[in-house]
Amino acid sequence: MSQDPTTPDTDARDEAQRQLAPLRSRIDELDEKIVKLLNERADIVIEVGHIKRAAGEAVPIYAPDREQAVMQKIRNANAGPLPDACVQAIWRELMSGSFALERPLRIGYLGPAGSFSHLAARKKFGASVDYDELTDFPAIFDEVARGHVDYGLIPIENSTHGGVTASLDCFLDTPVKIAAEVRIAIHHNLLSRQPLDQITRVYSHQQALGQCRRWLSAQLPNAEQIATVSTSQAAALAAEEPGAAAIGSTLAAQLNDVPILFDNIEDNPNNETRFFVIARQNAKPSGDDKTSILFTTEHKAGALTDVLNVFRDHGLNLTRLAERPSQRMNWEYYFFVDVEGHADEPHMQKALSEAKKHCLQLTVLGSFPRAREVL
Repeated sequence: MSQDPTTPDTDARDEAQRQLAPLRSRIDELDEKIVKLLNERADIVIEVGHIKRAAGEAVPIYAPDREQAVMQKIRNANAGPLPDACVQAIWRELMSGSFALERPLRIGYLGPAGSFSHLAARKKFGASVDYDELTDFPAIFDEVARGHVDYGLIPIENSTHGGVTASLDCFLDTPVKIAAEVRIAIHHNLLSRQPLDQITRVYSHQQALGQCRRWLSAQLPNAEQIATVSTSQAAALAAEEPGAAAIGSTLAAQLNDVPILFDNIEDNPNNETRFFVIARQNAKPSGDDKTSILFTTEHKAGALTDVLNVFRDHGLNLTRLAERPSQRMNWEYYFFVDVEGHADEPHMQKALSEAKKHCLQLTVLGSFPRAREVL
């Protein structure tokens, strides 16, 4: 007795394919139009590059104020259903390709490759620029100042662990400027070639191990936790050693070809790090800016209050205050302050002029567009 070769499953599949065919054809047509428009845009970018190169450093390739304006226009134009985060990610990569057409940019970051600083740089500047892996914060500042890299990316504070003092100290003796800020969500992942029940060692930077303490206690209570100099080194060890795992970034997993067994294992899911983009040029006003200031006062009662009151009296909001020893004289401190507004704005200029009267030294480290989104 022969059976009917058709079944409800094959009928449903055939019907779905019939309905999908014209939709896929329409998508193919739109893709061709999108690629054509992107290349029309790229032709204009090439013309922009000619003008910028002729102007030299007077017109930088990367303009944070322009970036801010473009992203705002993209958000305003996006009526959905794609979320803003998706559209902005597309445009960031598009701008990365545009940099390469105008003049390839070189970005310095704190290595090794696969570190969270590397990941932050990739999220900010995309895959089409060149990256320079540097060994420490002074090297990043020095390479930017010498013009060996166009921009540097340095972590400035973490929402869980506070300020990164080593990077703050580099501002004491440097001519570079802060051109932009970047907020990066810090998500930790367990990387390993082994199944969970065969993992006996977990490598990572001490800070990453501490940020995943609860998850490790629950899932790998008997595994030895071994601190490494970086999460990138940990990923390299996990790629080679039987029974080993690492806590690291998605980029570290990709570069070392180690599978991600579990993602987002950090104890605080809202953990983020703020980075500064440092440059040789000042950033122009964007309409929504911050200004970073470095100053020191006399060692007397009320000296710091006198400075801070100037900004209060001018209606300027302080978003951050940090202090560091001057390293030149005992009990002398430098203060780092972020203030809402741009240094070129008249009310900010008045406030800075008045504040200087209460300071032994006051330096504007840079004004930059406020980072509203977390990448």
